Amino acid sequence: MTVTHQREPVTEILRAMAVDPAVCGELVHAARSRSPEVADLAEAENRRHVSALVTAAGQWFATLDRVEEQSFAAALLLGADRAGQAVPVTAVLRGVQAALTRAVEITVDRSRAAGVPDGLVLSAVLLLKEYGDAVERHVVHGYRTAEQRVPHPAGGVRARALRQLLTGGPPPSAEELARAGIRPDSVRHCLVADATGPARGLLLAPRSVAPCGDFLLVEGRLVGLCPRPPRGEEIPAGAFAVVSPAVPPDALRPAYRLCVRALDIGGRRGWRGVYELTGLAAEIALADQPLLGAYLTRELLGSLDPSDDFHRQLALTARTFLDHGRRLDQTAATLFTHPNTVRYRLGRLQQITGESLTDPQRDGRPGPLATLHWWWALTTWLSPPPDTR
Repeated sequence: MTVTHQREPVTEILRAMAVDPAVCGELVHAARSRSPEVADLAEAENRRHVSALVTAAGQWFATLDRVEEQSFAAALLLGADRAGQAVPVTAVLRGVQAALTRAVEITVDRSRAAGVPDGLVLSAVLLLKEYGDAVERHVVHGYRTAEQRVPHPAGGVRARALRQLLTGGPPPSAEELARAGIRPDSVRHCLVADATGPARGLLLAPRSVAPCGDFLLVEGRLVGLCPRPPRGEEIPAGAFAVVSPAVPPDALRPAYRLCVRALDIGGRRGWRGVYELTGLAAEIALADQPLLGAYLTRELLGSLDPSDDFHRQLALTARTFLDHGRRLDQTAATLFTHPNTVRYRLGRLQQITGESLTDPQRDGRPGPLATLHWWWALTTWLSPPPDTR
């Protein structure tokens, strides 16, 4: 029996999976569960691409020894479609990886049920991993190619230089920056906006109207380099954008990554409007250091019971107290209660936890650090558990 014949059982299993609605449904569910941005698309759109990729896997298996016949058109098309829909490339890859992982699991189960030898099943898994890696490369290639074709006033030279400046690889030279209209000694604000909503209209807005002169799509997001922070009315109503402090060209890449992180956090919370990156520093720190938040929560609030409504009321009162600069009157007004009630709740919190929220010193730490740790612990304790799907 030749190697080609040994592949035939798995090839046939993959072909059957490609036309099985139940299998496609499972793969679509995996992709949508892992990537909320993909879940925002029509399910029929997801099914079309999933079916094409599984069909292509079967064809790939059948032509392993005929490389010239292999095609990744389905992966290229998937990348191009998602770029056109302004889905971030990282979100696309999360969905692709989840679907491929589930496809491997189903292939293994069906192969064993069909009596395929374990050795051949293992070989099939390794080959599917190789296929998955190739699919991801072609998805990214299709995405980047389509992204480059999006029309914008700046032209190809400027767009290539800016993407290179922001996303990776060696930074553009001073000459390339000059051709892109960026002086090496200049400072710019990096603005990043959600391209799936109202802000997308900025992409083709005239330079005289757009706050940053012109925008381009980078990784499925709208990005502009602004000489000044945009005013709220310059961003379409309902849009969400984050703007960094003014930085020189060699500092734009880390500023862009922080803006992307803030945009991801705010997008999940439904924020709207223009936010300064520095104003979201604590939000980013909390999101990126969950283990530290868990440690602080255990240390300061370990005696609280998350299932106890009164305990949650105490924690919410304490965080509101910190949010309003430790002002009893403002805290009470926000919570629609009396200042004496706020004072009582803070006292009960101290009795239960053994820790004082109102003490300006804690274990020798300065007051501001103690306040930060309390706010971090309370915010973590009150937050819903992270999505581990």
